Amino acid sequence: MTAPEPWTFGVEPLPQALALAPLVREVTGLVLALEHEDPAVDRLLDDLRAAAAALAARVSADPAPRLGLDAPADRRPYLDHSRDVGTYNPAFPDYDITVDGPRATGTVTFPLAFEGPPGFVHGGVLATFFDCAIQHHNCDLGVAGRTASLEMTYRRPAPLGVPLAFTIDREADDRRITSWGRLALGDDTLCTATMAAVVGDRSRLPHVPPRAAAP
Repeated sequence: MTAPEPWTFGVEPLPQALALAPLVREVTGLVLALEHEDPAVDRLLDDLRAAAAALAARVSADPAPRLGLDAPADRRPYLDHSRDVGTYNPAFPDYDITVDGPRATGTVTFPLAFEGPPGFVHGGVLATFFDCAIQHHNCDLGVAGRTASLEMTYRRPAPLGVPLAFTIDREADDRRITSWGRLALGDDTLCTATMAAVVGDRSRLPHVPPRAAAP
């Protein structure tokens, strides 16, 4: 039996987005760690305001994604959220993952931008991480779908700035995918996740138009 093709849905992020995301997370952490205001931040704010004004004139006024065969051409492109969202969106965590059939393993390091309790990762970020990593696992195996439930169990605080190991195991049938995730520091389990997803039908996904030609 031939394995399904990996699941993708959306266009690739721009190289500039891939360069921007880690830099924004790093700069955010540095600003949060400052003892006092700094002139470098004032210069950065001026540059960001100028960039925001320039970019606002270049993006679509319609915030809806461009999906479907008859989608208006002036809507924004929809980026592929099946995997590696943190590589192009600084609001999401970035991680390394290796998929080997029903088991996936990897590492993740949470920067200061994701702090909750002092020195530790915000619990909501940990849930977001598992939602992303588990769906990444599902999409790489070619059978994925919408999240139906995600249950987190927090056992120990997850420290910032430290490489943490994770594992994901899953079972799937024709209707549902159930995944179990574990985040650990050495032998210590920091938190676990149990996620259920409804198996999707790729043929029913709307058409994703490509990016418009460069002017």
